[in-house]
Amino acid sequence: MANGSRQAAWEFFGTELKRHREEAGLTQAELGYRVFVSGGYIGQFEQAIRKPQLDVAARIDEVLQTAGFFERLWQKLIKDQPYTEYFAHVVELERLATAISEYAPTVVPGLLQTREYAQAVFLAGNPLAPDSYIEELLKGRMDRTRLLKDATRPVYWAVLHETVLRVAVGGPKVMAHQLDHIVTLTQERKVLLQVLPFSAGAHREMGKMMKLMEFEDAPPTVYTEAVLSGNLLDEPAVVKRTQSSYDLIRAAALSPEASLTLIQSAAEDHKQCGSTT
Repeated sequence: MANGSRQAAWEFFGTELKRHREEAGLTQAELGYRVFVSGGYIGQFEQAIRKPQLDVAARIDEVLQTAGFFERLWQKLIKDQPYTEYFAHVVELERLATAISEYAPTVVPGLLQTREYAQAVFLAGNPLAPDSYIEELLKGRMDRTRLLKDATRPVYWAVLHETVLRVAVGGPKVMAHQLDHIVTLTQERKVLLQVLPFSAGAHREMGKMMKLMEFEDAPPTVYTEAVLSGNLLDEPAVVKRTQSSYDLIRAAALSPEASLTLIQSAAEDHKQCGSTT
């Protein structure tokens, strides 16, 4: 399903939600109370600004007595996504975000990856997978990277731990090309990058990736990831604490100028290593 068609389908979801809610004589606040979200969130679901979690869709069916309609529609829309279930919502929100702040402790963030780097990451995690499966994963990843090329792209600010620069994912040549790509994006002022050097030592969220997203007409969210799972959080207290952690990381990182120099130096190191192998 193309992005435009998928968005139209989510708008249909929202339209039907509003129709059934009004037929049941419930306000957005009343429905939200019964399905354990705010009335504002119900309004965002109806406008297709945000997508509900599966358990929320199921509770909506129960309250509105719609015989599983919203759960089935949710399943259909998520099934058509080229992403894992727990990450599909994040991709939708990336497209709506006005600003994305990201901390990467070990791997280049997906939005910055080259095809060769992404392929090496996917093969490392799926060593026995057929080429068709890896290609499907690559298509989804490369579709996401186009976000930073759009005229309406979000403000993107990432902090990479120096580990990200040093681990030769895919080998020295692939890694050198990946770092050159990051340098290009930085020089074209499409992204703002900082590096947290080894010399910075320990910090509060050491080893934990985090992605903070801000929106024009919706509360900010935080995404963190673990093994085969992810957490998309919008509880204000959690978002505030995560923003504080990110600010501390950013403060300990090198300046953008010094970071660019270090990235270029790491790229040269990989190139020299590649030329001797």
